Amino acid sequence: MRGIALLCTATVVALPALAVSSTAQPDNAAKRPNAELHHPKGDETIQVFGHRGASGYRPEHTLASYELAARTGADYIEPDLVSTKDGVLVARHENEISGTTDVAEHPEFADRRTTKVIDGKEVTGWFTEDFTLAELKTLRATERLPELRQRNTVYDGRFEIPTFQEIIELKRELSHELGRRIGIAPEIKHPSYFRSVGLAIEPRVVHALNRNGLNHPHAEVAVQSFEVGNLRWLDRWLRVDLVQLVWSSGAPYDFVESGDPRDYADMVTPSGLREMSEYADWVAPVSTMILPRDEEGYLTEPTSLVSDAHEAGLRVVTYTVRAENAFLPADFRTSADDSAYGDVFGFLRALFGTGVDAVFADQPDIAHHARQEWESHSA
Repeated sequence: MRGIALLCTATVVALPALAVSSTAQPDNAAKRPNAELHHPKGDETIQVFGHRGASGYRPEHTLASYELAARTGADYIEPDLVSTKDGVLVARHENEISGTTDVAEHPEFADRRTTKVIDGKEVTGWFTEDFTLAELKTLRATERLPELRQRNTVYDGRFEIPTFQEIIELKRELSHELGRRIGIAPEIKHPSYFRSVGLAIEPRVVHALNRNGLNHPHAEVAVQSFEVGNLRWLDRWLRVDLVQLVWSSGAPYDFVESGDPRDYADMVTPSGLREMSEYADWVAPVSTMILPRDEEGYLTEPTSLVSDAHEAGLRVVTYTVRAENAFLPADFRTSADDSAYGDVFGFLRALFGTGVDAVFADQPDIAHHARQEWESHSA
């Protein structure tokens, strides 16, 4: 069984239970057992996670982006979750929204622009937690990378900021229409920060999944976080997959805040991965932790991270595959034009060759086709 022991006492998280359904009880005994210590993938297909929807084609974290991801082959859609002032979960990559909405064009909100410290860094702009849901619904989404995705800007101003509940309802409708279960992979953003301002996200995620009948092992739900303590807390309340996100440098902010000296590099050692498997089902490293690049951006030898994770009983989903040259290793760039598409199929083949179980992709249709080609050649 997945354990609930904390990594160390410094990372204990006492999350409020105010939004957890009164009928829900932590039930670790009912959770499915963690994988045996071997490659857990078996004969299952490589999964495609639509990163922020189909963010290569539509402004990210909009219902239009999520819908397009599902229609073009994504197995999961991925909303990043932040909170409004009135405690409603909405989808934005960051709680600072000047880069993904038209908030700066709303004079009625000019006085909301401020500077805050988020995870130890000063950030200036407009923040979701300073707006009610009704106020956020007056804003419209904009393309976050207009210099690289100019075609997406044609959709600026057309889509609202969606709530988590609206995304769940869209997932349900599309699953019925398309005849296959569309998964959902919510990422909890800045959990320590939101807890510090009285807007803890985790209990609201538990409540939403319970309310929608999605808190069970076959629900196709995978909850993500870059922090650790909140995933360990969620392991007590959820029966869905948990995903530990890791980065190529730094440490989980709850470790930093508590004085825990470990960093992400420690977490992806063989012993760290075994410890991670006590509470998580997946590890999600950035692709450079699997396929490193040299100083000129070319791929070097793969690391052992994927095989080490499989030995620990964890599945591996890597992020983020983007088709534009700007994001690809030098091996797969086709020109000096950063916004032009490179050989993203080649990069996907390189990733699939490492044994990863899933990829996050901004253009999920490309990852879907690459998967089909890979599996047909591997059959």
